[in-house]
Amino acid sequence: MVRQPVTVNGVTRWRDAEPDGVAVAETGEAKAVVMRQEIGDVLRSIRQAEGRTLRDVSHGARVSLGYLSEVERGQKEASSELLASICDALDVPLSAMLGQVAERVAVAEGLRVPDTVPTEFQREFAPGVVPDGVPDDLAREEFARSCG
Repeated sequence: MVRQPVTVNGVTRWRDAEPDGVAVAETGEAKAVVMRQEIGDVLRSIRQAEGRTLRDVSHGARVSLGYLSEVERGQKEASSELLASICDALDVPLSAMLGQVAERVAVAEGLRVPDTVPTEFQREFAPGVVPDGVPDDLAREEFARSCG
């Protein structure tokens, strides 16, 4: 097993990984995960990727700049209504943000997350990848095989 640094938003954490680079749990038990920290890290990375400021997002979400900062730093638990408001201000679906959080939690727990995309999203966002005449079940199976 190899220790590898993982840097997310300027914070470096060390994780155990198999030689192929897949993160694994240190023991057979799941690692403790603080959801508010994972949510905050994802919100911050989305905001920074869009080149937005805390002030801009806090205004759009109708939340104080200080509170939004505490949410991003994982110091405050955000309600579902507040998370929806922040995601709306970032123009990101709440489900997409929570999906990123779920992937981070799975990695922290040492689980492999399959990289799959539902057929309806493939059709909508990657035209031509799945022909319209292919049934969803068959397309999912074919896509799963192509991802390895």
